[in-house]
Amino acid sequence: MPPAAPDFGVTLNESLLSQAETVLLISRFRSSTTVQHNHPMKLPIPLAALCLALLPAVRAEPQSLFNGHNLNGWKVAVADQGFLDQQDIFVVHDGLIHVYPTQKHGSKQPYAGLVTEQTYSHYRLSMEYKWGENKFHPRFDMVRDAGIMFHLHGPVTMWPDSVECQIQEGDTGDLWIVGAQASSPVQDVIRNHSPRGKIETRGGRQPRFARFHRAYCWETPGWNTVVVEVRGDQARFFVNGQLVNEARDMRHWDEARKQWVPLDRGPILLQAEGAELFYRNIRIEELSPDAPRETRGS
Repeated sequence: MPPAAPDFGVTLNESLLSQAETVLLISRFRSSTTVQHNHPMKLPIPLAALCLALLPAVRAEPQSLFNGHNLNGWKVAVADQGFLDQQDIFVVHDGLIHVYPTQKHGSKQPYAGLVTEQTYSHYRLSMEYKWGENKFHPRFDMVRDAGIMFHLHGPVTMWPDSVECQIQEGDTGDLWIVGAQASSPVQDVIRNHSPRGKIETRGGRQPRFARFHRAYCWETPGWNTVVVEVRGDQARFFVNGQLVNEARDMRHWDEARKQWVPLDRGPILLQAEGAELFYRNIRIEELSPDAPRETRGS
């Protein structure tokens, strides 16, 4: 039987550390104890705390926002009619959400939104989308369009006050501000997003719509992955793993206080804007306010 390790008050199982950290700790304590594989190692409280601090933060398991079978957890708002129990715009089949699945190509169709029943503040939303073939009036002659609106506040209309990550042919990742304000770094020549660009603030009560162009179009034919990482009043957009845009200091108008206040929470809305498309693998990972930022969407 090996001699017992000195008791310093805290037991730290060797398996919790990376191999390099374990080797370093063992070498420092070799003079005072014999450590064998899988034998619990006793460390002083300050050193144990330091080792734990070196470990990567434990991330919550992403939760599915779409169960692949029905629209439980969501509500559907069609045009300016409000929420409807019966509709044929967002239809579930084969584990995905099919938008405008049976409507005739070239017909006139209303816009609609699929809205979460819950509100969210700090999270990482990931989803995949793919364009279908059919297009509809009033956008029949325009590029295919949709979007992810978040931090909805006020009445839910077709374009509620919110912030949007655009999903559009050639423009996925554009930042739209609707009835709100936000800032973003902008390259001073070609006027698109640049992490080292000059900070500009856009948006307001009138006009309601303001836009920041994405850094580059990373959209590809077929399925594309969009990640929207939101931390209260800050947000970043990733398309197929590439950072393409960000919103800082998002705010909305508080009529009672007559001032702009932080916009840091709200429901999420997936758009249907006159183009057939598919959504799938919609997941959300709620984040603690001090969770580390991603460098690539995942």
